[in-house]
Amino acid sequence: MDPVIVVGAGPVGLTLSLALARQGVPSVVLDEGPGKDEQRPARTVVLREDTAALVERLTGPAFDGIGTRWTGWRSLRRKQEMRALTFGEPGAPMPAPLHVAQHDLTGALRAAVAHERLIKVAVDSRLDSIEEERTGLTAHTRGPKGTWWRGSYLVGCDGPRSTVRKLLDIRFPGRTAVERHAVAALRTELPWPGEALLHRSPPWRTSGPSGSEVVGRPLADGVWRLDWLLPPRSDLVTPDVLVTRIRETLAGWCGGSTPPYELLDTGVHTVHHRLARRWRVGRAFLAGDAAHLLGALGTQGLDEGLRDADNLAWKLALAWHEGPRPVPGTLLDSYQAERRAVVAGRLRAADQALPILRGGGGLRSYVPGSARGHDALLTDGHLGHGPLGAPGAYADSPLAPERTESQVEVGTAPGAPIADVRVTAPDGSFARLRDRLGLGQLLVVLVAPGTGVWERKHWVSAGLMPRLAAAVTALPHEAELLVAESYPEAAAHTVLLIRPDGHLVTALSGVRPAELYEAARTALGGPAPDGEPVESAAGA
Repeated sequence: MDPVIVVGAGPVGLTLSLALARQGVPSVVLDEGPGKDEQRPARTVVLREDTAALVERLTGPAFDGIGTRWTGWRSLRRKQEMRALTFGEPGAPMPAPLHVAQHDLTGALRAAVAHERLIKVAVDSRLDSIEEERTGLTAHTRGPKGTWWRGSYLVGCDGPRSTVRKLLDIRFPGRTAVERHAVAALRTELPWPGEALLHRSPPWRTSGPSGSEVVGRPLADGVWRLDWLLPPRSDLVTPDVLVTRIRETLAGWCGGSTPPYELLDTGVHTVHHRLARRWRVGRAFLAGDAAHLLGALGTQGLDEGLRDADNLAWKLALAWHEGPRPVPGTLLDSYQAERRAVVAGRLRAADQALPILRGGGGLRSYVPGSARGHDALLTDGHLGHGPLGAPGAYADSPLAPERTESQVEVGTAPGAPIADVRVTAPDGSFARLRDRLGLGQLLVVLVAPGTGVWERKHWVSAGLMPRLAAAVTALPHEAELLVAESYPEAAAHTVLLIRPDGHLVTALSGVRPAELYEAARTALGGPAPDGEPVESAAGA
């Protein structure tokens, strides 16, 4: 089989190529640049728990020491503290986000790619044409080493101005300049070391364009990224205006006098909201900013791009390992069905919240509790919770099995990302459940209280285990059997079936071989009624 062609060597494209390699699939990454990334301290990303775990799993040692995890979150309005959260302590309400400069993230991904024999990076290679055939496609690049590349599938991870999207003639409707922010990266000391903060309507607004909101987010080595929300249709942000804004903000946070600071980088960040009409055309797909743009109200578009890569990788790997014969159309079509629906929901939530949060006073300013409600919405966006930021669930996916009488409810809804509990692996070692993801196999987890205190040899052949092991062996795809002493809201002897990307397929009460098999078959796209895989015409 020919390799998968990945167009674009940003974080999403590199993540996809690494995820494919972990599942034994070769890829060619077409990088239109020289293979190096410009260092811009003011261009940073915030990774949530699931996306940070994905990148760490794929990069290994290259990810050590990258970025910084916030110790807390603080919300202010005028001179009043609205909310304060602490991360990383026992019983903390949520995990700490990871804040990292994008060039550091890309550098860690490039370092991992350099050690992966299944990935070839072609620099100075700009795509200019795609030709698809029944068993593959061909892409042509121009540049010093312009050539034809033969591939089994192609994924456009080439950003907002995606050449792949244009060559596929896919519309990209949406809204332009939903929000604009002046951005600065600087090294200084603030009263809240390690804490991110959101300050709405700060009392020191004296020069403009000022906006009504400033966010401070710590990075490593005493560096902070500050973002000022700009008013609609505001004038250009000149260097003098930005320096004035920096000095006023630092003085307002530090008791009236501006502390020493070193300005490292500046910029203006414009947020657009767009969603591609289609994410698949035959053997070609879109992912990341090529498929969607979002980022208002503190949300992070890169988070969704990394989730695109995680969702698509195991499906392409399964299709690739099938060889040249067609694969079930449902499996590949489900990428668009699942991911586009989640991002569309995120954009709808932002569009509904924007008039409320950015409406500018009126009667809403006098409604009791409205300020705290607004703060909660913004906090959700910044910290990755609620409709603005929580990882999406695929409850209505075409890969979701029908509900049965044996299905039980646990702390994770079907289609949602699993909780990262401790499990016992087949070799008897302990691991985190998320560490077993990304290898293209299904996971079957038995909830068995008490097994954590006994050696595996004492319980592996007792009770339900022999029958469950036999059922797992008989599944239509490779699966790994794990044991967890507990799982949120799960009773003893609950059996969880988990997709390769960490989303729950179903939870069953006890060992139900036939139902487990049927759920696995559906989660893999399922064969046609005659038992032979048939390629879907959808999206072709």
